Order: sequence, then structure tokens, then C-alpha cells
Amino acid sequence: MRPSGRELSEMRAVSIETGVTKHAEGSCMIKMGDTHVLCTASLEPRVPPFIKGSGQGWVTAEYGMLPRSTTSRMRRESTMGKQGGRTVEIQRLIGRALRAGVDRNALGERQITVDCDVIQADGGTRCASITGGWVALRLAVNKLIKAGDIVTDPLVSPVAAVSCGIYAGQPILDLDYPEDSEAGVDGNFILRGDGALIEVQMSAEGSVFSRAQMDDLMGLAEKGAAELVAAQKAAVS
Repeated sequence: MRPSGRELSEMRAVSIETGVTKHAEGSCMIKMGDTHVLCTASLEPRVPPFIKGSGQGWVTAEYGMLPRSTTSRMRRESTMGKQGGRTVEIQRLIGRALRAGVDRNALGERQITVDCDVIQADGGTRCASITGGWVALRLAVNKLIKAGDIVTDPLVSPVAAVSCGIYAGQPILDLDYPEDSEAGVDGNFILRGDGALIEVQMSAEGSVFSRAQMDDLMGLAEKGAAELVAAQKAAVS
């Protein structure tokens, strides 16, 4: 029934390659099917002014899509003089999702910026960015611990994200673009590795949905997130 031939509860193939850039303190290339995102984490010995002097650290994110990551070329946002609303919304989502898995007191007064650059898009770019972004963050924090700059691990739990939706009347896990573009209901689920919910974004794209259908999608999201957390842990072990 699905265009890809996958089962309703089947994820796309997921791979996470670490150490893909020379200079970043943490980096990975995450591939979820044909969606490929380069994630890097950069350490900075400063924090934003609004928390300066608090003793707390900060994790933030930036997100972007390369001009030919989609079927037709997009203009670079830098040539237009400003970021689009979708870009701003997604990078804020990535930042607050990752912060939900961080003990900012244990991090100390430093900032980690996670950059997520979409090399190729086929649906679920924000979910792949969050999942890969946590891996880059984990690797950067490992360097702080190894150097003795922090004594307590500030990462309390992995953070992973997956899309679920209702396609052709059926709840499905991990939508690719053909499914996402035709789905009656589309949702993004962000969870910690301990099962705690961070954020759920659900919307009726072509049809309304019931509480029972939402529960079905939540069940699929928990399954998918558990698989992604396993892949994250394997990548950083």
C-alpha cells in the first residue's frame, strides 16, 4: 500500500556515520532513507546575554537546506537577505528539543551550537536533524568530559524524532516525501530515550482525526523513536 513498499510500522533504513568533518567537536551524517543531513556541534566558551552569570549552559541550533537538496533548485536564503519562516521555526524546534535532554547546570557556562544542513530531502528533515543533532551533541560533550572540563555528564537522555501520519486511511510510521505530500494527517513526535515526550506536532492536512487514531500514531512514534535511540547509541559507542 505504501509507495515504498514498506510495512505500516516499518522505518526507512537508518544509518549514522560519525566524525565526518575535521574541525567540529562533534559531527555525523544521518541518513533516513533518501533524507540525508549533515549535523555538526561546535563548542563556544560563552553563553547568550540572557543567561550570562547564571552558571548554566546553552544548546542552540541552526538549520538549512542546500539549493539542490530537493527536486528543483532553491535559492540560498543568504541571497534573499533573510531566513524563511519555515527555517526559523525548524531551527527553534531543534534547539528546544535538544535542550530537553540536557542538564544545563552540569554543562556550565558554555554554548554548543548544532548545525543541521540538509544535503538531500525526501521527507522528515526536521526529525532527521534532531536525531542526528543529538549524536553530534553527544560527541562534543564527550570531548568536554575527556578533557576534564566538566565532571558530570550533562546529557540526561538521548533525544530522537520521527514522523507519523495517516496515509490512505492507515496510520504509518516515518513518512517519506510521496507519503508526506499526500497524507491526510501529519505529525512529528519528539521523545527522549527514557520515553518522556518532548513535543508533538499534529495537524489535519486533508482530513480530521480521532483520539483513537492519535493513540495509534503515538504507538508508532514510540516504536520508531526506540529504534532511532538504538541507532544513536550504536553510533556513539
